[in-house]
Amino acid sequence: MATELEVRRDHLPYISRLDQRLPGCIDLVVIHCTELPDLLAARSYGERILYPRSGTGNSGHYYLERNGAVEEWAPIDRIAHHAGQYNERSIGIELVNLGRYPDWYDSRRQTLSEPYPDDQIEALIRLLLELRSRLPRLQFIAGHDQLDTTEVVASDDPARRVRRKRDPGPLFPWSRVLKAVALAPWTEVAMDTDC
Repeated sequence: MATELEVRRDHLPYISRLDQRLPGCIDLVVIHCTELPDLLAARSYGERILYPRSGTGNSGHYYLERNGAVEEWAPIDRIAHHAGQYNERSIGIELVNLGRYPDWYDSRRQTLSEPYPDDQIEALIRLLLELRSRLPRLQFIAGHDQLDTTEVVASDDPARRVRRKRDPGPLFPWSRVLKAVALAPWTEVAMDTDC
């Protein structure tokens, strides 16, 4: 029998300023990678106030270390800023991974090459199963790159454009995760919600 997933709650200082929501309306999980070297760097970024009007910043709800440790930075009854127009209906899960760090927008360095360790993916699967059991409407899963296809000017060449978001990237084991959890891949058909 699997033991209960241990989740360390280390909420961001501004969570009381994040808008509240009904967890029963959550139907989507968005998988991200931090594109930073470690959890400390991700925390530093997550604590930055990027929206002065609300006094909040960008972050996911859950962060998963390479060794499988799980932290909750925002409770699921709060809307975290992680996936633009999808924030209200979704949970953001960030996997610690270099991604394109430190050259996010350099057109010559757009390949995400760090594999996701087994411990991290096993923890993700356990977290997804736990969320699925708690949230009856949760039915979809997407990568950040599916939801944000915006292009920006490349940092090395103003004549070129690159994707703003490429995470979780080609090394994320979609088939393994989808096989293990009862969530459907996101499609634009799932856009409308009646909640």
